Amino acid sequence: MSLKLGPAGVPLSCKGRTIVEGMDDITVLGLDAMEVQTVRTVQPHHFDQYWQAGILSWKSDFEMNMHGPYYAELLGSKRERNRTLSKMEASMQAGKIVNARHITYHVGPYGEYEPGAKANEELVNIFSGVVDRVRSIWGDEKEEEEYSAFPWVHEAEPSLVGIETSGRQELWGSVEEVLEVCNHVEGTVPVLNMAHIHARGHGRMRTSEDYAELFDQVRETYGGSKFYCHFAGVEHRMGNALHYTQIKKSDLKFEPFAEFLAEEGDWMDITIISDSPLLEHDAMYMLQHYDKARQRLLEIRARDDHKLKLATHTGIDPEELEMIEQEIDPAKKSEQVSQKQPNSSPIGEKLTKPKDKPNNMISFEEKSDNDDIF
Repeated sequence: MSLKLGPAGVPLSCKGRTIVEGMDDITVLGLDAMEVQTVRTVQPHHFDQYWQAGILSWKSDFEMNMHGPYYAELLGSKRERNRTLSKMEASMQAGKIVNARHITYHVGPYGEYEPGAKANEELVNIFSGVVDRVRSIWGDEKEEEEYSAFPWVHEAEPSLVGIETSGRQELWGSVEEVLEVCNHVEGTVPVLNMAHIHARGHGRMRTSEDYAELFDQVRETYGGSKFYCHFAGVEHRMGNALHYTQIKKSDLKFEPFAEFLAEEGDWMDITIISDSPLLEHDAMYMLQHYDKARQRLLEIRARDDHKLKLATHTGIDPEELEMIEQEIDPAKKSEQVSQKQPNSSPIGEKLTKPKDKPNNMISFEEKSDNDDIF
């Protein structure tokens, strides 16, 4: 399995606040992805930063991605749509310079359309044009002189156009709608925003089985093994996302997702971007929980292998051996309790334990803090 994790933007802890310095800090933290935010507009003076980031990404295993304008009206009037497409054009240009693997876009409100086939058909036509435009920007004929400043276009494929799920009922972007459009437009990829899916589904993502069901749905509808996801805590009400939160403060937990990835994600190539207000801190929190889930899984497999070898050596059926161990375990616990019993009485405590005195020594034990970042 290939898993990449990183923040949506320059890390909060980065002192320089530039994209390249942010990439350096992300790498030091043990992360390996980043999503550049162009949520309002792309400033021309940022292009020098984008080019430097593209060079660094091309020479390393660091994955760069880009997020287009948040406010979109692709299903609006002709004027509203053209205004959105002009903003998207700037992010497509920047996506090539920064060597973005994915460029993520929102669709926006349903506008004059009702949810269903007509809205989806309209978006299939729109995103087909977006994909063609991205490919033309990267260049159909990759001549050496023309792209000497962007050597990655000779080796890498053009950016994939990501269509993101939305977290509000009045916005186009349910899981089914996104998969339907992506399935009909080559060069697009569904962007699974878990906070949006959770909110729109009234708290849908709670167990590892919920994640297994979601990815089975994606695999059956869209296919492939490469996935691009966003994750953050979320406050939601009545099927609508209100705002992102720290993961620890949300009813959307990462542990079930980590458990699913550890147990069933061997076939996946997945990138997860932290949308949390804590950015890189929650990205590291996710990586930590994934490592813990992997470790637990390895311990369980090692224990099962040991039982199998023991059963084979003794000639006992593995299930029968497990039943014997279950019978022995309570007996051991009972024996341990009986051995400790004499000292557990109040009289025993008086004989063996001196009278409590005030303790003036400094304690170095750390108290648990539920608000710790990690």
